[in-house]
Amino acid sequence: MKTRSTQFTGSIVGKLTKLSFLAAILGLIPQIGMSQNLVTDDTVEWFTLGGDYAHTRYTPADEITADNFDELEVAWEWDGSSFNGYSGRSTPTYVDGKLFTVSGPRRNVVAIDPKTGETLWAYRLPNTRRWEYSMRASYGKGITYSRIDGKGVVYISTPGFFLVALDAETGSPLEGFGGQVPVEGFPETGVVDMLADLGHPYDPYEGIPLETGYITTSSPPIIVNDTIIVGNSAEQGYLQSRIENVPGDILAYDKTTGALKWKFNVIPKPGEYGHETWENDAWEWTGDVSSWAPLTADPENNIVYIPTNPATIDYYGGFRPGDNLYGTSVIALNTETGERIWHYQTVKHDVWNYDNPSPPIMLDLNIPGRGIVPAVAEVTKQGYVYTFDRMTGEPVWPMEMRAVPASQVPGEKLATTQPFPTKPPAFEMQGISEEDLIDFTPALRREALEVMANYQMGPLFNPPIHDENAAGKISSAMCPGDGGGANIYAPPVADPTSGFLYVASAKACSWQRVVPGEEADTFIDEPTGSTFAAYANGPRSRPPRLDSGLPYFKPPYSTITGYDMNTGEIAFQIPTGETPDRIRNNPALDGVDVGDTGSGSAVSMVATANLLIYAGPDSDGTTALLYAVDKTTGEELGKIEVPARSRYGMSSWKHDGHQYIILQTGAKLTAMALPAASEDSAAH
Repeated sequence: MKTRSTQFTGSIVGKLTKLSFLAAILGLIPQIGMSQNLVTDDTVEWFTLGGDYAHTRYTPADEITADNFDELEVAWEWDGSSFNGYSGRSTPTYVDGKLFTVSGPRRNVVAIDPKTGETLWAYRLPNTRRWEYSMRASYGKGITYSRIDGKGVVYISTPGFFLVALDAETGSPLEGFGGQVPVEGFPETGVVDMLADLGHPYDPYEGIPLETGYITTSSPPIIVNDTIIVGNSAEQGYLQSRIENVPGDILAYDKTTGALKWKFNVIPKPGEYGHETWENDAWEWTGDVSSWAPLTADPENNIVYIPTNPATIDYYGGFRPGDNLYGTSVIALNTETGERIWHYQTVKHDVWNYDNPSPPIMLDLNIPGRGIVPAVAEVTKQGYVYTFDRMTGEPVWPMEMRAVPASQVPGEKLATTQPFPTKPPAFEMQGISEEDLIDFTPALRREALEVMANYQMGPLFNPPIHDENAAGKISSAMCPGDGGGANIYAPPVADPTSGFLYVASAKACSWQRVVPGEEADTFIDEPTGSTFAAYANGPRSRPPRLDSGLPYFKPPYSTITGYDMNTGEIAFQIPTGETPDRIRNNPALDGVDVGDTGSGSAVSMVATANLLIYAGPDSDGTTALLYAVDKTTGEELGKIEVPARSRYGMSSWKHDGHQYIILQTGAKLTAMALPAASEDSAAH
């Protein structure tokens, strides 16, 4: 179905980019190589947060195979505890012979020797109140790298919403970039105060007044040719009780000077496309629609792909009626001008916290009967992969608008339909019914039915219930929930050589019951905005619980789904990790063969030339394991113990002829390699 929201813009720039892509496919012009990674006999770089601009988290490095996987050992560990690092969310970049990352809530930028793990230099900005307030401070996911006149430059966006450029060799602020920020201790150069470009009154030290809103960052910017595109993040929507905030507008800067190039309004103003989707004049005072997940780009065609989250307040949007474009969308923008090329709204008027949590992944698919299709895929919390022609925004496979439940919360007006992909099939349980409940034994089945009678079960897009008319129910089921489906702590990966996409997920629901906004406000330390919403998220509802401690739903509890995206079909789905002892040895399951349930934790992964590698726990949850599986069948090919479990991502690259796998292990980075890498290091 072709709709206005998925039309390719008819601008001259848009037409030229499409023509240039088609010409490259036909071999009429040479392709530059989308990743811009260096690949030689001795070196394979990991150039961006996702490895390449397509964000595949794939490496062509091939030293590690199924035959030698069990020989992997710790080459070195780097400890960021001196920077108060603990979250392990940053995926390091390996480029120009160095490893770069961020660590700790101050988002210290660090350069590391890739052979030894030695710290080469570190840098951080001086303190500001706007940094101290940031609820995303320790969520820094990495750095961005580019070159100016052949010299490497490291860029980050900070918790205080500054853009920083550093000399990659020395860590010194980049000369000629940005200017002096009027805060004590700030360098004379190398910094851009991005709050100055949003258009809201603010203080350079304090930031935007909280009654107006707040903005910060978690993912790094992305650089497309000469343009830096910066995403952002608001406070978590489940910690909001007031209706005002600032929009997460997309900013773009010149990579050499730091001069502002353009701003894209994520909440359209009068006369802009999509303005009519904001009723009640909510566009004037509400906000969010942030792009907190990492961005993806097509440098050859000057396109950046931006995933967004909902508008202000999760679980209630009665004060912002309408579809709320560009909330919970994928937006394709021209990187030179900021023009919208296309967009697709994956959830209309989102009240489920179904923000798009994953960077879009680009693949060139070879679809039977259609030939090469340049695609971009967004993996979502709701258990679907939304797949588009990345040049036009047309869905690769038909999208169906299906009816969804109406809300019973006073003042709430949900969209009557939501888009459902017809392909690929869902990778996770969607909604919950009696058929999904545990049935290992008749007794467990009866208990599950009794427990679940206290909750409002329903399909995907089941809406929240409200505090004053819960009809005896504790809360409403949202399946998958905030912690289910796909999420940022287990990013998907892909193999661009085969067109396979790998999605890690965990089975989990959220249980939502909104309370009056004034009541919700008492649970928030420093709320943004000034006007209480009629309803907002209160204390977390008590989730369903069986006396045995077993999950109330059927296994598997965590999986990797391997999609052949050329056909849009599932090639395999495997449980991840080990069946927990608390399940296998549970007295309520005495004599029952539960099989391989998976651990229940979504896993981090990396795809290499030879293997799909993932990290998971053992059965008692105390030992961290690294698994190697076949990329086309999911067959387990190897399993080894490692010092700690990798979370939020993994990466792999080749330095001085040896392949390394980087595990993000809390405050530490753990480098795994074959023994020859350490032997060569000792020899030097």
